[in-house]
Amino acid sequence: MQDLHGYYLEDLEVGMSASYAKTISESDVYMFAGVSGDNNPVHINEEYAQTTPFKKRIVHGMFSAALISTVAGTRLPGPGAIYVDQQIKFRRPVYIGDTATATLTVTEIDQRRGRVKAQTDVHVGDTVVATGSATFMVDKRDA
Repeated sequence: MQDLHGYYLEDLEVGMSASYAKTISESDVYMFAGVSGDNNPVHINEEYAQTTPFKKRIVHGMFSAALISTVAGTRLPGPGAIYVDQQIKFRRPVYIGDTATATLTVTEIDQRRGRVKAQTDVHVGDTVVATGSATFMVDKRDA
């Protein structure tokens, strides 16, 4: 099982960073709507979306947050880390066909409590589309 574990608390340093990029397809949006139950027409109905300020369908904001979760659960801190909280601001829309890149950067490590805080950002190109911070519970090595 050790090979399934990500970083341990003692292995982390402030400034460490990891990313995950995904080009979001139309089927991704439909599947996310199905899994989440969020069938807001701004995501799944082109005619409706054309009447909005965005003028076309946008990707669910929480899809961007899910990309942050992908980084946390698979790369940094990695498998075994537990999401404790997330603050996030959605600054710009993400459109079908965009490549969104989620980046997590360690900003604080609390050895006593076994917590790691991180800056969480999602970009499309050079544009920040979502930004925030998160806290994760991370295992310490066995003594």
